[in-house]
Amino acid sequence: MTDSNSPAVPVPAASHGYVLTLSCADRPGIVHAVSGALLEAGCNITDSQQYGNPDTGTFFMRVAVETTTSFSRLREQLELIAGNFEFNWALHRVGAPVRTLIMASKAAHCLNDILFLQRSGTLPVEIPAIVSNHRDLEPLAQFYGIPFHYIPVTAATKDEAEGQLLELVAELDIELVVLARYMQVLSDELCNHLAGKAINIHHSFLPSFKGARPYHQAHARGVKIIGATAHYVTAALDEGPIIEQEVIRVDHGHSVDKFVSMGRAVEARTLAQAVQWHAEHRVLLDGHRTVVFD
Repeated sequence: MTDSNSPAVPVPAASHGYVLTLSCADRPGIVHAVSGALLEAGCNITDSQQYGNPDTGTFFMRVAVETTTSFSRLREQLELIAGNFEFNWALHRVGAPVRTLIMASKAAHCLNDILFLQRSGTLPVEIPAIVSNHRDLEPLAQFYGIPFHYIPVTAATKDEAEGQLLELVAELDIELVVLARYMQVLSDELCNHLAGKAINIHHSFLPSFKGARPYHQAHARGVKIIGATAHYVTAALDEGPIIEQEVIRVDHGHSVDKFVSMGRAVEARTLAQAVQWHAEHRVLLDGHRTVVFD
């Protein structure tokens, strides 16, 4: 029984997790300034990683903190030092899912893997829409209860189709677009609009095995390693900054069908890993390269 005359026990303020990412010209005092600002804001640093690129003189940093300080108050504290170092920076709430639109054509393996991982709580994304230029994957979208948008693309309707896509991106407040085996080349204008916010997956045979049926080409040439590359989308086709790659060994005894099966599994894993690192704010752009903090 509680004594009505007893002093009330104060309820501790709720703690929040934030991730700070930044890049700037490398110079002395950056880590000291950031740590000091976070301390001043009442933050406890739980993880800190940094990298200085000696070739470009650029410094990169990712810091995870716990604090009872509000998001707006923490931003204000960081803004006091950001101008001094000309930071390119962002502050993210831990646990806030990244709003992600997925595009796919007919192959289901990459889409299904991302949807399963998201549903199981492994992938920190929210998926308000799936877009496709075919209807083959509509039943999969229905199974997961995600709105499916059929936007056919032809040479004559490409501009209109991309316009519809951009309307969806704006309407749904999309933060990331994932091309999960979407077999259409995006226009330069769309690539530039989505710079740093769109991830694609392709077989790592490029440029050795360009065009259709890459696994068949690789099988005919007797390759010993196959794999996949996840990268940010740019106007230069399949040449965007690489986020993740994986390779596996194959041999002369594997059939073409086995190549395809093994390759699809690698593609799905590689794309999902890239999406997860992006959603956890571990990837920073460094020109044509990326810095990926583990």
